Amino acid sequence: MQFHLVPVTPFQQNCSLLWCEDSKRAAVVDPGGDLDKILAAVEERGLKLEKILLTHGHLDHVGGTAALSKQLQLPIEGPHKADDFWIQQLPMQAQMFGFPSVEVFTPDRWLEQGDQVTVGDQPLEVYHCPGHTPGHVIFFHRLSQLALVGDVLFAGSIGRTDFPQGDHDTLIRSIKERLWPLGDEVRFVPGHGPMSTFGQERQSNPFVADKRFG
Repeated sequence: MQFHLVPVTPFQQNCSLLWCEDSKRAAVVDPGGDLDKILAAVEERGLKLEKILLTHGHLDHVGGTAALSKQLQLPIEGPHKADDFWIQQLPMQAQMFGFPSVEVFTPDRWLEQGDQVTVGDQPLEVYHCPGHTPGHVIFFHRLSQLALVGDVLFAGSIGRTDFPQGDHDTLIRSIKERLWPLGDEVRFVPGHGPMSTFGQERQSNPFVADKRFG
């Protein structure tokens, strides 16, 4: 599995292109906006976009979804249905943050804990990791030990939990029970900022390092 990060929106959200090396079939994960940048990266690599994958319903992660899906006839998979209320509020989110107008959409497939999605011939495991939002999911490619974790975990930090239906204790539990068991060597793409590994965060992240929990 190959990947390329395209920072989008004024929030510099890490939109990810994922593709199967053999088939060049690709998915775009969290197209928050700046579709021209995303499509330029797709064209530059000679990829064939086949779907959109979403980690959660916040504007900077899904703002370009409806337009991209409509433009290229792409199915939308994710997030978990508990984030539908965020998707329904997209026009209001856009107005509040001064973004271009954004359309509401309904994913073709809501995702659940234990589901699997594919990119080309490559399988990705789906883990429901609520806390930042109630319907947040992450995607894990076991063969390349790569996780796309949205706003659950960052290098040196964790997702905010002061939004509606966010919950700090739930987020910590998601990280400890759903992410750490995947292995210390797993590299992860966060929703914002640089990549890291689960092992590094277990050592030094001030919010979820092992030493915090005895």
